Amino acid sequence: MYKLLLVDDEPEVTEGLMVEIDWTSCGFTEVKTAGNGKEAMELFEKMEPDVLITDISMPYMNGLELSEWVRKTYPITRIVILSGHDEFEYAKQAIHLQVEAYVLKPFSAGQLTDTIVEVAKRMDEEREQRGNIELLEEHYRTSLPIVREKFLSSLITRKQPHKEIALKAIKYGMQLEGEGYVVSIIAVNHSDNQNEAASETPSISLAESSDLDLKLFSVSNVASEIWARHELGKVFIHQDQVVLFTVSPHSDQEKMMEQTQDALKEILQSIEKFLRFPVMIGVGTFTKDIDNLKYAYEAAAVALDYRRILGNNLIICIDDMENLSHEKLLFDEWKEQSLIRAVKLGTEKELEEVIDGLFDEIARVQAPVHEYQHYLLEMVTAIIKMTKVFDSDTEEIFGGGFGILNQYQKLNSVQETRAWFGEMCAKVRSRIASQRQHTYKQIVEDAISYTKSHFHESDLSIAKVCGQLHISAGYFSGLFKKELKLTFGAYLLQLRMEAAKELLRTTELKAFEIADKVGFADPNYFSLSFKKYAGVSAKEYRSGLTEQEK
Repeated sequence: MYKLLLVDDEPEVTEGLMVEIDWTSCGFTEVKTAGNGKEAMELFEKMEPDVLITDISMPYMNGLELSEWVRKTYPITRIVILSGHDEFEYAKQAIHLQVEAYVLKPFSAGQLTDTIVEVAKRMDEEREQRGNIELLEEHYRTSLPIVREKFLSSLITRKQPHKEIALKAIKYGMQLEGEGYVVSIIAVNHSDNQNEAASETPSISLAESSDLDLKLFSVSNVASEIWARHELGKVFIHQDQVVLFTVSPHSDQEKMMEQTQDALKEILQSIEKFLRFPVMIGVGTFTKDIDNLKYAYEAAAVALDYRRILGNNLIICIDDMENLSHEKLLFDEWKEQSLIRAVKLGTEKELEEVIDGLFDEIARVQAPVHEYQHYLLEMVTAIIKMTKVFDSDTEEIFGGGFGILNQYQKLNSVQETRAWFGEMCAKVRSRIASQRQHTYKQIVEDAISYTKSHFHESDLSIAKVCGQLHISAGYFSGLFKKELKLTFGAYLLQLRMEAAKELLRTTELKAFEIADKVGFADPNYFSLSFKKYAGVSAKEYRSGLTEQEK
């Protein structure tokens, strides 16, 4: 069953339709109404409707402007336009916005019922097509392009000469030439425990299926469709992940990252809506050279590791999490990467297991002393280099220039060395975790400080705040809501409304003057918002104040 939002500035229209149409029998369990585009935007964030029905002529924001915002922010929402204008220009804009239907006024409740039943039917068919295990299995057996995927996988597993890549791309009929590249990874949250539980009972849905390959293929199916529509590049399955190449015809890094994240957001929403199992998306760094895709992929894999901290169903860009430099790309060896990831993001048990593995290798090989010392030096150097990225003051951890050397010379066995190295890593891990938590809180505190200083500006938005903080809007939204249990939009409205109350209590300013001082360019929209927030109009609020409150 689906959710629907009906938007019209004529209350008698919305009230009549709410009574005359049996929404439940049409397939809609939750139906809400809004009187204008701005109010609809606020409701969208709360309910994320599957279908939007909107009139064109409305105050503050017309139906076409609202539809354009919905198409960009909630790209899988279906849109139905209501209009009294049978004009080509309106129809052309509706086609551009990919609306489901264009209903001319006057219309009957029966006509609108037929329209929304047809929209619900198309959504049912799409959901069935994307979630049907048998269809997916058949598609999987017949359409997997093995040779092409093997070639694409090779680009992220080993560095190859540009000329060799170009020749193979031509041979396989693949367009990979571009001015810039980004690698993204989609990981399915799938555990061995899920396999054991699912094996006891037959799967009735894809979300409950124990077949990881089938899940990966379904994700690849959704991602490929959206990636192709945005004309971004290639999508393929690599090991237990879905990998996406963004191949851009231009070298504008900011524009390329924005296009990539917009498409990834649509993919994430589609997976949540149709496939209904948790995933995580990591986005690597921008590179101009196709032969550096291996390093771009490794950066995306590091971003993906942050799911242990942030949770599932998020898009994590490595540039938001770490200030990557070329020095980090020097850690190409698997053992070094495992150690660094365990210190940065692993649990205490995971770190112990990695360190045990490193020292088990020493015991197994029985190398000469000079090889043993060189091996240990590489381990310690990796930790020191990583620590300097997060903390310029390393003396407290390592004891100054000769501190580590002095400590090492006092060690008499591999067992003592293991304990010493484990303690060092644990100390660094604790320090990084503490600083990371402080950074998250600092970002939110900086955003609050900036908002409090600029809430009176009518053009203040989440995009402007993120520009000031130099982070992406998607990452900031999740972080802000996690820390304050409140969206940024709701926080800004609350700040402005409380400031308006204060001005009503302490000044004789008129409502339109107060609206301007708290960041509302439109006095009418201020009045509407104030009444919705306070329960009374600004005039009624001022009239109801006691002398002591004034």
